[in-house]
Amino acid sequence: MRELICIVCPNGCRLRVDEENGYKVTGSACHRGEEYGRSELLHPVRVLTGTVRLHGAALGRCPVKTASPIPKEKLLEAARALCGVDAEAPVYRGDVVLADVCGTGVDVVATRTILP
Repeated sequence: MRELICIVCPNGCRLRVDEENGYKVTGSACHRGEEYGRSELLHPVRVLTGTVRLHGAALGRCPVKTASPIPKEKLLEAARALCGVDAEAPVYRGDVVLADVCGTGVDVVATRTILP
């Protein structure tokens, strides 16, 4: 039996996931908590946020994030990949700054528009 705190909504339900009985989830106030509890044990994913170097603008860094969650085991590798990225201004929110990060099929996108 694993215990988790659900992070899907502000309720913060205390979940109990029974791994021996088909990952049955108890303690959630909604179906989203059940889905979160099951997926957190079977295939945990996270959104990576960070910054990349930016040239040609007053700001030297551009904030970025993965367009969707990536496997938790790929987070460190993806963060290291961001160290090698250089963007050139102008950058618009939603622009892809790194495509298919670490073979996950997920792009890293700018989260802010920065003009020269």
